[in-house]
Amino acid sequence: MDHLPTTEAAVTALRAIADAYGLECSVTHDIGADQTSRRTTAGIGVTTDPDGSLPHEAYVELGGRPSVSVRLYADDDALITVDGLACPDVDRDDVPAFLRALYEGHAWVKTRRFPPSAHLVVPLPGDRVHKEFISFALSPWLAGRVR
Repeated sequence: MDHLPTTEAAVTALRAIADAYGLECSVTHDIGADQTSRRTTAGIGVTTDPDGSLPHEAYVELGGRPSVSVRLYADDDALITVDGLACPDVDRDDVPAFLRALYEGHAWVKTRRFPPSAHLVVPLPGDRVHKEFISFALSPWLAGRVR
């Protein structure tokens, strides 16, 4: 697993994944404390954090199926949305592995009859998994991954 020290390094990794799987990739950058989503207390025109750093977030949309978007935060984590299912708090270093698991067919949906529930399970390096509860009807792509 590669370490992605900056948001720009993560964007570069996501562009490489898009190229590898033949997907369209659209990127929007938010740079400065007054532009980023987690710096809501920043005053008008204030671009740096109190420590003098310049926060950088990016929003990446990947074409194809499933529908995937990634919000890379300045705080070393990401929000990945897969067919409308939000997977928050994914470590920035795990984002490429998460997407590879999706596109290579290693991710699956685990269902239970009683009590009824469904979870998206995405394997990550180091014998870890990201497990996300699905609270809505399954999309066709998610329904095709039920085990």
